Amino acid sequence: MARTRASDFEEKQHQLLLTAANVFATQGMEKASMSQIASEAGVSKSLLYHYYPSKDALIFAIIEGHLDELDAALEEADDPALPPRERLEKLVMTVLDAYKGADDQHKVQLNAGPALSDEQKAGITKIERRIVKHFSNVLNEIHPQLDTPERPLLMPVTMSLFGMMNWVYMWFRDGGKISREDYARVATTLILEGVKAVR
Repeated sequence: MARTRASDFEEKQHQLLLTAANVFATQGMEKASMSQIASEAGVSKSLLYHYYPSKDALIFAIIEGHLDELDAALEEADDPALPPRERLEKLVMTVLDAYKGADDQHKVQLNAGPALSDEQKAGITKIERRIVKHFSNVLNEIHPQLDTPERPLLMPVTMSLFGMMNWVYMWFRDGGKISREDYARVATTLILEGVKAVR
C-alpha cells in the first residue's frame, strides 16, 4: 500500500533540499552519498528515498526548485512600463536578491551537468531559457542592432551579463562597502555602456 503524504510534506521536502544542496556543494556531486545526506538531515535513508528515489532526482529537484523560484521572481519583477535601463537594472537586482543565501543551490546548478540525464537537462534548459528571455528582450529593446543576421550578438551579450551575475557568489560579501544594489547598477552599466562600443 502506498504511503500517504504527511501534512508537513512540503516543509520537510524543502529542508531536505537545503541540506542536500549543502552536502553536494561542500562534498561534490560524486562524493556525496544519499546516506550522508540522510544523516545530515536527521532522517532515515528510507525516508529520503521516499521523497527522492535517486541521487540524480535529488540534484534535479534542487536545481529545478532554485530556477523555478528565480523565474517566478523575474516574472513578478519584470515591468515593461519602466524605462528600459531601469527595467534591466531591476531584473539584475532580482537575480542578485534571489542568489542571496542560495550559494549552495547555485553551486549545485553550476556543477551538476554530468549527474543529470538528458531528460533532466532538457527540463532545466527549458526554465533557463525563460529566465534568459527576460533579459534578452530588454537588451534587444535597448540595442536592437545586437540582433541582426549579419552579427547575432544578442545572446552573447545576454550571457555575458549572466556571467557577471552567476559568479558573484565567489567574491561578494554582504555587509561590505559594495551592496547588491551597487553591483546591480555596475553590471547594468558595464553591459549597456560596453555594448555601445561593439561593432
